[in-house]
Amino acid sequence: MPELPEMENYRKMLSASILNIPISNVIVNREKSINVPPAEFSASLMGSKVIFVERRGKYLIFHLNNGRRLLLHLMLGGLLYMTRGDEERPSRTTQIEISFGDKVLYFIGLRLGYLHQLSAKETEEALSQLGPELLDRRMTKERFVSLMKKRRGALKSLLVNQQASAGIGNCYADEIAFHAKIHPASKVQNLTNETLEQLYESIHHVLKEATEGGGYMEMPFTEDDDLTGNYADQCKLYDREGEPCVRCGTTIVKTEITGRKVFLCPNCQHEM
Repeated sequence: MPELPEMENYRKMLSASILNIPISNVIVNREKSINVPPAEFSASLMGSKVIFVERRGKYLIFHLNNGRRLLLHLMLGGLLYMTRGDEERPSRTTQIEISFGDKVLYFIGLRLGYLHQLSAKETEEALSQLGPELLDRRMTKERFVSLMKKRRGALKSLLVNQQASAGIGNCYADEIAFHAKIHPASKVQNLTNETLEQLYESIHHVLKEATEGGGYMEMPFTEDDDLTGNYADQCKLYDREGEPCVRCGTTIVKTEITGRKVFLCPNCQHEM
């Protein structure tokens, strides 16, 4: 599932590609991926422009010049792909296609994901339960520690809880815990202030590094995109069961915590 780095990567590339270009065509191949009848969805978008692309957690918000919003959640398996001019369309089935001049933005794999057309107020309501953005400049180390002190439960569960913090999923929760040298089963209420401060630093390190590396999803955004997915080779332990830990050489193991798969180093991640 795309997480904060993947969606931030998409946000940057979309912002450089589609802003202020009138929408010239809309094709809906899967009605369940949208929230209004296809004809209404298409007609309301024709001629409008995306003036701003915002990321909130794992969501993207396309701000339209008519005041409306498109709220995108890719969920499990969702992808974006864009072609220019005569470039070939993707080989995979597309659920929605939106043309911006000679560019076509394809929404792929939206079996569980969606692109909903909403008002500004409806968008705010849809995202009202999301927790804070951990990379926001207002999220200081002191505020982070204070918020974590109010939480209980396993670290892994907390990191992926979108009401506690927005944007982190299975992959980066494991990478963050590894960087902080904390066992993901550790109870948050048992972590010291010093450990929580280290966790804050690890969150910033991993999420920024992953974003700069294009995230771990390996399908490029465009034909000439050589950034998207580069971080897959930089993951230290996610999906690396049986490989040696890059820090101590101990074999990485895969287990479960509160029903979620977890990758960890049993030697250098300590339960607290």
